[in-house]
Order: sequence, then structure tokens, then C-alpha cells
Amino acid sequence: MQQRSPDDYQPRLSLWGHIWRYLAALAISVVGLTSSAGVWPEWRLAVDLSIGVVALVLVFWRRRWPFAIATITAIAGAFSILAAGASALALVSLATRRRWGEIIPISLLSFVQGMFWFAVMDVTPGKGPQTLGVWGLNAGVNVVVVAALVAWGMYIGSRRELIATLRVRAETAEAEQSLRVSQARETERRRIAREMHDVLAHRISHISMQAGALSYREDLSADQVRGQVGAIRDVAHTALEDLRTVLGVLRGTGEDPETAPQPTYADVCRLVEEARTGGMNVDFEDEVEGTPPETIGRSIYRVVQEGITNARKHAPGAHLEVTLRGSEEDGITVDLRNRLGFGSNTPGSGLGLIGLSERADLAGGRLGHRTEKDVFILEAWLPWGQ
Repeated sequence: MQQRSPDDYQPRLSLWGHIWRYLAALAISVVGLTSSAGVWPEWRLAVDLSIGVVALVLVFWRRRWPFAIATITAIAGAFSILAAGASALALVSLATRRRWGEIIPISLLSFVQGMFWFAVMDVTPGKGPQTLGVWGLNAGVNVVVVAALVAWGMYIGSRRELIATLRVRAETAEAEQSLRVSQARETERRRIAREMHDVLAHRISHISMQAGALSYREDLSADQVRGQVGAIRDVAHTALEDLRTVLGVLRGTGEDPETAPQPTYADVCRLVEEARTGGMNVDFEDEVEGTPPETIGRSIYRVVQEGITNARKHAPGAHLEVTLRGSEEDGITVDLRNRLGFGSNTPGSGLGLIGLSERADLAGGRLGHRTEKDVFILEAWLPWGQ
């Protein structure tokens, strides 16, 4: 993974962030200044203060030009004790970038700065020569101070990068979670839409065909009309029950259609008989060897149901041939054929075959439809077991 640039995770400093950093730098400078400035002549104190003020002003731009500002303040610190605080602040800020190509030269420069101040600048009248032990002590203190400043800066940089990385991970995880939720919702919508179409379209098309046929029949007696109206009422009542079940799922208060009792392969004959009772001309041939599994039987039922619904909608009165054949070794083929009709006033959404294709794909099978001359053919193949 490519290393991130320090500019990517350096937080913006607030007003208080600038203030307390400057106060810390001034505290370092004031401690050194009070210990040495008492014996200085006025001109030297003025020069020290001037260089220190310039360094404190320049350190404000330490993030824009970190290496340059750290270099300038380190050189200024060799001639001004007031600039020592600005130099320390610039070194810590540079170390937060954790780039050894910048840290090593500035650390060496800071060490030379401290030794130069000790050997050349921190000379007062009447002060004796420095012994080797004092030189060693000052060098050791200088190394410890520089190392502590670098370590502190690198710790701050590591912590900032860790926080930035965790923030990016949290945002990424939140985006992925939102995407998963969106995909789950879309999958659930499509599942419920498929169930609504499979269940309701068949019922409503049945009602539409019976009501349409009743409006054209003028030779029916009153008892026959009442019988037809009663059949329409029963189908409408069943459709309302199915709709109530689906709406209950949408509200989260009902039974899931997929966990409720589902039609099986044994219900295909009943489905065909209902279509015949409703006035359709249906030939049914069942050449399946054995009894398919429940899940595949449900898919067979839905394919036959959709074929009957399509024939009722788009070719009312046409002869429909339904053929089931297959075995455990070869799988099951569902074939429905009817002549193209003159249409009807029952609207179609075009989603039925799409839903059936999805259902067949989930079962490991396939579904297709075509037209040969004036015959519409709906054919599906389903494996015996998923």
C-alpha cells in the first residue's frame, strides 16, 4: 500500500492550537533568556531579541515549508537564545512528517546549534575555560534534548496518521454498509414484486376474463349469472387475501410469502382445473417420472401459472397446451403453447417473464420464450435438485 503523504492526515490547527504552541516555545526561550541575559550588554540583548522575534514569526509557516523553516530557525537559534523555542517547535513539527531524509540533517544541525551556542555564544566576562567534562555533559544534554524533540514529533505524527486511517476505515465501512443495505432493500423489493406478480396477476386476470365473458353472454339464466358472479366474488376474495399477505410483509406485520404455505407440484393439476372452470381451453399432459422436490415443484407451478395468466391476458379463448416431462436424471421441462390472440383490455406489466427468469436462474435452470409462426411458446428447464 502506498504510504500516505503527511499533508493528508495533518489536522488544521485551531486558534487555541496556535496559541499554546507559541506559549510553549516562548517558555523555552524565556527560561534560556533569563539565565543568560543578565550579564549581556544592551546591544547583544537587542540583537538576540530581534533574531528571536523573526524566528517566532517565521515558525508560523512551518507546515508550508517545514524543512526550510526548521533550517532557518535552527541557524537562528545558534545566535539567539530567544529563537531556541521557535527552533524546538519547528523541529517537532518537522518530525511529525516522519521522513528521515529531513529529520537527520535538521537533528544534526540542531545539535551543532546547541554546541555552537555553548562554545561560542554563551561566553560571559570572567567565565573560565570549559573543561572536557563540561563539554561532554553539554553534548550529552544536547543529544538527549534533540532526541526527545524528534521522538515527541514522530509520536504525534504516528498518532495523527492512525486517527486519519481509522477515520477513513470508518467512512469506508459506513459506505459499504450503506451499499449492502441498499442492495438488500433492492433484492427484497424485487422478491416481493415477483411474489405479488405471481400471486395477484393470475387471480386478477381470472376475474377480468370471467367478468368480460359474463358481459357478452346474453343467454344465461338468472341462476347461471348468480353462479358466475359468485365465482368472480370467490376469486376476488382470494386475491384480496393474497394482497393482504403481501402488504403485511411490506408493513412488517404479516407472514412472509416465502415462509407461508406455498404451492407445490401437486397443485399444478388444481391450477389447470381452475383455468378450465374459468372458461379456458387447456390441454394438460404430465409425463414427469416421480415427484420433484418441493422447491422445484413450486417453480414449476409458477411457470405454469404465468403461462396461463399470459394466455388469458393476451390470447383469450385460445387453445393452451401445457406439457410437463422429465426425470431425476434429465431435469424437468415445462412447455406451454398457445396461438397468438387478438389481445384483451387487461394491462400487462411485462415483469412476469422477468420474474420467472430470475426464479429459474436461482433454481439453476433457464427460461425462454419465442414465437413460431402464430404460436407463442414458453419453455423452461429446471434441474431436479438445486
